[in-house]
Amino acid sequence: MNVFHVVGTRPNFMKVAPVMNALKTRAHVVQTLVHTGQHYDANMSDVFFEQLGIPAPDVNLAVGSGTQARQTAEIMTRLEPVLLDRVPDLVLVYGDVNSTVAAALVCAKLGVRVGHVEAGLRSFDRTMPEEINRLVTDQLADLLFTPSEDADFNLRKEGIPAEKIFRVGNVMIDSLVKLLPSAQGQKQIGLPQNFALVTLHRPANVDDSAILKRILQSLLEVSKDLSVIFPAHPRTRKRIADFGLQAGQLHVLDPLSYVEFLGLQSRATVVITDSGGIQEETTYLGIPCLTLRENTERPITVSLGTNVLVGRDPDKLRVELSRILAGQAKKGTIPPLWDGHAGERIAAVLANYP
Repeated sequence: MNVFHVVGTRPNFMKVAPVMNALKTRAHVVQTLVHTGQHYDANMSDVFFEQLGIPAPDVNLAVGSGTQARQTAEIMTRLEPVLLDRVPDLVLVYGDVNSTVAAALVCAKLGVRVGHVEAGLRSFDRTMPEEINRLVTDQLADLLFTPSEDADFNLRKEGIPAEKIFRVGNVMIDSLVKLLPSAQGQKQIGLPQNFALVTLHRPANVDDSAILKRILQSLLEVSKDLSVIFPAHPRTRKRIADFGLQAGQLHVLDPLSYVEFLGLQSRATVVITDSGGIQEETTYLGIPCLTLRENTERPITVSLGTNVLVGRDPDKLRVELSRILAGQAKKGTIPPLWDGHAGERIAAVLANYP
């Protein structure tokens, strides 16, 4: 079986690594890794490949940045001839980024079977580009690998046949489990004993100057009680500069490697984020997470995990932070099948796939 993996962003890299490693043991499987280049900065791509043990991509489409439509179209245009030339039996796509939906569309038009890893997640907010990517990809996929029960329910409600759905657990947690010992073994020189770790990158939060200013002001309020460590996404740094905003007492860092960030995350007093994957990681680690969004496609991190949605309400952020500092942080549990073996379950399904 000739299996293609199409990836383009850091969350994709963390999801593809366990699947590729699990498929290595299957003698009948030949793997090809296609990197679309959606994230093209070395700190956001090359280092992640190295730390996760992913081989150098067999194909790099080098699409770079662009608008939602332009980037998606460019990936489709550059991927099509690769698929026509190499004729895969199955293409695996990951998560909810533009690379995911672009690959699924090309495959559907060429009659190539598609498997979607992390299928079925829904925020029910169609203003999010990722939600459109999720909906379209799941309708086109032949195999849907889900991380949790709510994802199964969403797919069945949308008319996906049960025989296409496989609940395998969370592949991101596979990478976390593998690399957590290395992350926790790193020396953190000068790290404060108590700190808030912040990530911020979603367009809804960083592309509007008034919203971004309000969030930064809230974070500056947080910094009165806790040191705030803020590894800033390049997009976020650019917006802060473009809008002439000030980060004040926040400790703004360049993007970190996965292991470096995981080390900080495992030691944080609280994580404040708008990232989907970090909601999952903090739930596994038992670290309080305050999410700067009104909704989440990962509701299991709220119902079972340590995640609390605070939106962009500074008062709610302040209340939840006070609870955490008072030792009253939300206690969560690890969801079923988030055990470090999701990649192996995917490999087992593919072993029996005609």
